[in-house]
Amino acid sequence: MLTAITGINWGDEGKGRMVDLLSSDYDVVVRYQGGNNAGHTVINEKGKFILNLLPSGILREEVVNVMGNGMVVDIKHLVEEMGRLRDGGITITPDNLKISDKAVICMPYHVLLDCLEENRLADKKFGSTRRGIAPVYSDKYMKKAIRMGELRDYDKLKSRLADILEWKSLTVEKVYGDKALVLDEMMAHIQKYGDVLRPFICDTSLYLNNAQKDGKKIMFEAQLGALRDIDFGIYPYTSSSNSIAAYAPIGAGVPNLKLDLSIGIMKAYSTCVGEGPFTAEYFGDKAEALRKAGGEYGAATGRPRRVGPFDVVASKYGIRMQGADEIALTKLDVLSEFDEIEICVAYELDGKTITDFPFTTDLDACKPVLKTVKGWKCDISGCRKKEDLPKEAIEYVELLEELIGSKIKYVSVGAEREAYIIL
Repeated sequence: MLTAITGINWGDEGKGRMVDLLSSDYDVVVRYQGGNNAGHTVINEKGKFILNLLPSGILREEVVNVMGNGMVVDIKHLVEEMGRLRDGGITITPDNLKISDKAVICMPYHVLLDCLEENRLADKKFGSTRRGIAPVYSDKYMKKAIRMGELRDYDKLKSRLADILEWKSLTVEKVYGDKALVLDEMMAHIQKYGDVLRPFICDTSLYLNNAQKDGKKIMFEAQLGALRDIDFGIYPYTSSSNSIAAYAPIGAGVPNLKLDLSIGIMKAYSTCVGEGPFTAEYFGDKAEALRKAGGEYGAATGRPRRVGPFDVVASKYGIRMQGADEIALTKLDVLSEFDEIEICVAYELDGKTITDFPFTTDLDACKPVLKTVKGWKCDISGCRKKEDLPKEAIEYVELLEELIGSKIKYVSVGAEREAYIIL
């Protein structure tokens, strides 16, 4: 059984919470793309954990976690993240964490270049998290990146890194006017964190293929959502990798295997971190009320998330891009305090009503077409069966199903691991 857990919208849908929940039925959890530019927040009996690089299955001791070849790994951040989890009572060993030897290392100069370019762009910036993601993916496709497997031989790595730094310093010095990169400093960084990580590095492709042959159940975990995918998202306000389910076997290292199930995650309302068009966005007091109710601040950056009503147009597109067979709706409980709840059911573009998600450059001219429904105004966090929900909450979920044309199987009504309903 091979299952992908992916985001339907702009990211921040609650994928980590659902992976943590559903991983009890799986043997292996794989992160297949992205870096530490987004976060998954999971709350369980041991406490609250924010994961940026580690797969969310790391919180279950019986699950093996794999960081796939499609990822870009900031080795300093990873070592520190592992340390924080161990301090919280989480076991991390080479038996339950395996890092692909083909995953790419995000170096300090990638972070530097990311910051320098965002500063140069000023008010035209893309909304980068300044974690070096775009520069490191650029280097990967220019064949000038360092891969995790190279940490096994520092002498060979140093020789190749010297050539890379000579090239990189041209950009750092001549374009941005910053100081040249120093080889010894970069090697010291690599060795400090590489020494910690080397026992975890292996051929994860071989491991996953053998696991599949042995009948293991494998879950693929995405970072961000369909609208941040480099090909199908709101380009150029996207991430630098493919966050869609179809890429999961490739980014995990098993392109020969096929998915059996795609589960799409979406919130009961809309959120968006970073720049780019967001048609249904709320502003002012309306936005602050929803943001405060949902605690909408980025797990990786702490930035206030942009918020708005559930967006049917964007969600239908995301479901199609993810090939979602099942839907999990998160944070329904956040809407409990509102008398009325709005839904963006369509867009208005050039005087016409549209229901298909348009090309990115048309989004700025789009206006939301809103429908208002009655709220339920009571606490639903203790509900564990559909019949426990108030009538208005059931009607809201059923209306969303009708509007998006997909069945919602899971509904979360709180941040805790057990706070969910299977419909």
